[in-house]
Amino acid sequence: MAWRKITITLDNGICTDAQAPEIVSASRSTDIPAFYADWFFYRLAKGYSAWTNPFNGKKSYVSYQNTRFVVFWSKNPEKLISHLDELAQHTPKINCYIQYTLNDYVEEGLEKGVPSLNKRIDTFKRLVDKLGKGHVVWRFDPLLLTTHISPDKLLKKIENIGDQLLGYTEKLVFSFADIESYKKVRNNLINNNIPYQEWTEDLMVDFAKKLSELNQRKGWNYKLATCGEKPIFKEYGILPNHCIDDNLMIRFAWQDSALMKFLGVEIRQKNLPQSLFGESEKVPSDAIMLDDGIHYAIKRKDNKDKGQRTLCGCMVSKDIGQYDTCPHQCEYCYANTSKQTAIANFKSAIAAGLKGETITGK
Repeated sequence: MAWRKITITLDNGICTDAQAPEIVSASRSTDIPAFYADWFFYRLAKGYSAWTNPFNGKKSYVSYQNTRFVVFWSKNPEKLISHLDELAQHTPKINCYIQYTLNDYVEEGLEKGVPSLNKRIDTFKRLVDKLGKGHVVWRFDPLLLTTHISPDKLLKKIENIGDQLLGYTEKLVFSFADIESYKKVRNNLINNNIPYQEWTEDLMVDFAKKLSELNQRKGWNYKLATCGEKPIFKEYGILPNHCIDDNLMIRFAWQDSALMKFLGVEIRQKNLPQSLFGESEKVPSDAIMLDDGIHYAIKRKDNKDKGQRTLCGCMVSKDIGQYDTCPHQCEYCYANTSKQTAIANFKSAIAAGLKGETITGK
């Protein structure tokens, strides 16, 4: 999508064009909350940041003048907690929710840079206490098979976390590691001597069935959803997810008229007489019911991001991250060419005081 362009003044006094997105993704490409939260909120206060296209190396600018919503992605978003009030105080106010990848690969050492599982679960709960239930979405992503990790072992790991998050999350999003389709993932696993195995469709269907049964048996009643997978699990109550989700944005920010206009949403109130005879309007079957119990939303626009892969359900957003900058050191990483490159770029950002136009401080 071509976002509206505006003219901004850079830190050095030069005027230039910048994209001015309403929706910001922070970020699929790196863990901004874990490592670059200070950078993001510094740049938000400055009003813009820069972004380098990974395909052509061209630098462009992103203005936050029109930003109304941020979707954060993280494996360790603890540093967000001290910054979240800055979103509410921003003009205009910015709402958010967090895609929190909370895996358990501790025994296998596949995520060497993340805190202990107990600490990450505690962070999840603290964020929910701060933002409210529904604003923090649990992801177990990706589901990775190795000679040491079977589908049943993954279910046990999910059960352990799911028990502890009961009352703090509404949803579990997951995906199956597709290794051969992603060169970086395959190379990283081979280089790190991880004896991976590919998922077959039969294995995926069996896993989905068992996960659905676990969800019911434990009484979690989580919404189960897949990220970037074929829609083949419907009979188990598992639907494709929309990770950048306009429905969630409507739910959390329906009183933001500018955002609703951008999303093509009409807000209505239930049970208002629509005729002289006192008849009430029927709520349409596709209406989005809002948490206040009085209003509902009608979406008149398809906000799907046509630029994403075919099976991606995300709506349009501007991602502000950079590949090769996340030092979590996950062995299966799709966003880094190598751990060494990512760590070097992170050190560059630290050296720049986490204040440069781009994440790397350049």
